[in-house]
Amino acid sequence: MPASLYINSRSSVHDYSKLESRAAQSLGISNTAIYQMVADALREKRLGGLIVDAGCGVGNLWNFVHSNFKEYVGVDAVQYREFPAGAKFIQADLNINQVPLRENSADVAVAVEVIEHLENPRAFMRELARIIKPGGLIIITTPNQLSLLSLLSLLIKRQFVAFQDVHYPAHITALLETDLKRIALECGLVDLKIAYSLQGRIVLTPWSYPKFLSKLFPRALSDNLLLLGKKP
Repeated sequence: MPASLYINSRSSVHDYSKLESRAAQSLGISNTAIYQMVADALREKRLGGLIVDAGCGVGNLWNFVHSNFKEYVGVDAVQYREFPAGAKFIQADLNINQVPLRENSADVAVAVEVIEHLENPRAFMRELARIIKPGGLIIITTPNQLSLLSLLSLLIKRQFVAFQDVHYPAHITALLETDLKRIALECGLVDLKIAYSLQGRIVLTPWSYPKFLSKLFPRALSDNLLLLGKKP
């Protein structure tokens, strides 16, 4: 990636050692169904060029999309040892509201299970919108608060299933589909689309619903969802 596309942001982070320590406690990976959901959405659009993976973790997304893009850049607080060899990595704290790339530099910006970890989802989506080119795409995934499992958890425990005490302070921002769409519209995105992972845990079991059932009731029987938006 040309050096002119990079903005140095490390000096603006106040306590990077603490941030790295916290990030290292995570495995830096998400469920395979989530990566596949993203890959399917991108395959339909047939885009190429540069993809930016904001909050990339170990960089597993690259394994699912590498055939469709010439270049991959991962952005995160810490670089995991499993990060793809030869791929570009940029260290940054996404909570300071700056993705360290220049505006209109990427074809696609993806954030896989990241926005729920951040203090300001609106500022984060504005940053993603800033760095993509006109005609480029933003894809954001997050836990599906309107799944059957999550709604039952809310009814019984008064907490969404992915935002219980055990998930705090990692998961701090629970967003509904409506919230994601409103934020995307505020950022000027168009052609909005919601998709679902089609994998959802059956209540009181470790198993998932059969795929045919998840396809019939995607919102109710999917643990995660995806927002896709286009920069005009």
